[in-house]
Amino acid sequence: MTEMTDSRFDMLWPSLPMPAIMVDAENLINEVNSSAELFLNASARSLAGAPVFDRLAIDAPLEEAFGRVRRDSSPMFINNVDVSGGNAAPVQCNIQIAPLQGMEDWLILMMEPRQIADRLGRSHQVKTSARSAIGMAEMLAHEIKNPLAGITGAAQLLSMNLSPEDLELTDLIVAESRRIVALLEQVEQFGNLRPPAKRAINIHDLLDRARKSAELSYGANMKFIEEFDPSLPPTFVDGDQILQVFLNLIKNASEAAGKEGGVIRLRTFYDLSLRLRRKDGTGAALPLQVEIVDDGPGLPAEIASDVFEPFVSGRENGTGLGLALVSKIISDHEGWISVDSTPGKTVFRLSLPVAPRDVVAADEG
Repeated sequence: MTEMTDSRFDMLWPSLPMPAIMVDAENLINEVNSSAELFLNASARSLAGAPVFDRLAIDAPLEEAFGRVRRDSSPMFINNVDVSGGNAAPVQCNIQIAPLQGMEDWLILMMEPRQIADRLGRSHQVKTSARSAIGMAEMLAHEIKNPLAGITGAAQLLSMNLSPEDLELTDLIVAESRRIVALLEQVEQFGNLRPPAKRAINIHDLLDRARKSAELSYGANMKFIEEFDPSLPPTFVDGDQILQVFLNLIKNASEAAGKEGGVIRLRTFYDLSLRLRRKDGTGAALPLQVEIVDDGPGLPAEIASDVFEPFVSGRENGTGLGLALVSKIISDHEGWISVDSTPGKTVFRLSLPVAPRDVVAADEG
């Protein structure tokens, strides 16, 4: 390669958004990009020279595919196959195998995790129309709250001179007025949410605080199971805001279970396959995973795809703002949230970044 070609390769290779492996004529790993290091949970140095079939398990006749690509000198695509490496659980991927021009029998193997495409395709970011509705509600909230306060006060004054039979009506006025005020305050919270003050935080500390708080109130009838990976490094978040996210999700799971209770499973693990593209075009790894799993009835099918949108709720008298606020907080942290729900199992999964080393060192210092 020329010096210019080498320079371009050095820029392009690490920037590929999907795991990519360069394989020589003997099916030995020659190069891996940054995404492949994360996917395989191994460094490029440790992978160099290793047989690709020893470090990568693919549920497809890969040796036959390699042979065809070499024989025909044309790329091959294999969709929807399970791929695993680095002792991680299998991930369904679309695979591309292509010959390297000018390098006899050398191949490049690229893997696109399907869960990334699926999760991005089911993006639950607040839509423009919903944001407009929130903005309008924020402008009206203050004006509506003032007359509501007057209505509540008037109803309370009236109740002082009413018979017990009529008190039910004034109590209803007061209760409904307070419910509307609570709704308006949640709407205002969208506009008043400050930018996250991020720092290095142990995610398990936040989960423990959320669990303990829930056990003393709305989650008292729930059984909590913790499946934590103690080796997880600190994440880089605003602790108060992410704690609010956990509390909202646990509260939803508890309310879905009803009075009979149920099980909430809090799980953390490392998943190296997800990279989120920032607004400036750069990629961001989100390897820290938190799952909040409940065994409740699941989300109603008619709202499952819109559950993070404002004013969408599966509960009677629900405001539909709790999960919308959760989505906004995670989005402000440049993280990702998704949900998979079937009767008997609902999984909210949060993907968060690792704290930069210099931030961790400064906090420890």
